[in-house]
Amino acid sequence: MRLIIVSGLSGSGKSVALHVLEDLGYYCIDNLPAGLLMAAVEEVRQGDDSSPRHLAVGVDARSHATNLDELPELLHQLQEQGVSTDIIFLHASDDILLQRYAESRRRHPLAQQGTQLRSAIESERAILAEVELSASLVIDTSATSIYELADIIRSRVDQREQTTLSVLVESFGFKFGIPADADFVFDLRSLPNPYWTVKLRGLTGLDAEVKAFLDAQEKFVEMYEDISEFLARWIPHYQQANRGYMTIAIGCTGGQHRSVHMTEKVAARLRELHKSVQTRHISLPGMRVKESRNR
Repeated sequence: MRLIIVSGLSGSGKSVALHVLEDLGYYCIDNLPAGLLMAAVEEVRQGDDSSPRHLAVGVDARSHATNLDELPELLHQLQEQGVSTDIIFLHASDDILLQRYAESRRRHPLAQQGTQLRSAIESERAILAEVELSASLVIDTSATSIYELADIIRSRVDQREQTTLSVLVESFGFKFGIPADADFVFDLRSLPNPYWTVKLRGLTGLDAEVKAFLDAQEKFVEMYEDISEFLARWIPHYQQANRGYMTIAIGCTGGQHRSVHMTEKVAARLRELHKSVQTRHISLPGMRVKESRNR
């Protein structure tokens, strides 16, 4: 049996995640108090053959603080009973959450009469801080549409079921900020930039001309070898520690040229060592998660 806890800030996309998991065959329960988790797991385990064999539970800041503190121990007990467990934690920036609430006109679950929305968001972050630290996968949805989020959840959960470690290699632009979900961050801004070659400026690292330019740069090749060797050496240690998810972020100034090509090259190298690796280009418009599995 597999159990996924979906938690995070209100307005960050928990409902979207649960809907995706339901489509994947999970029995989903939203807003379940953490203290009732063991009973819910047992109920699913005792179901007949036609019942779902996996459970997804939405847990938020409305759970009693004591129950949230006990969540890691509850999951440990379930793991000892043979249940595979993961926590997916969703969050977004305060400004984005404020914007989403303004657009939806919904009330924040922690907003009491006279309480400012920003204060409610800050309180929720504090309450869920320990849950976030225990999460197997943290996703920042600030720049993600509901369709992109659904795509990310679907592909990473599916990948997790196929292998022991779900690896995502993503490119980004430093001028837009470092991805909050990154386990490793590599900075390519010291490398030659195709942006300053006029004929390459409007292209991306997915275009052949940009690839040829970068592959001809000695420093780019050296950086590629160093990053690939580092990851090839250390990822197995994370697998041995039973890590469920790993996100590798590779950045350049705008996330258009250097980081995009490097992400594709590093992912290709990792696919020689791991069953399934995904790529994502955060700063390129319309680029969703791309998956490739070794058969």
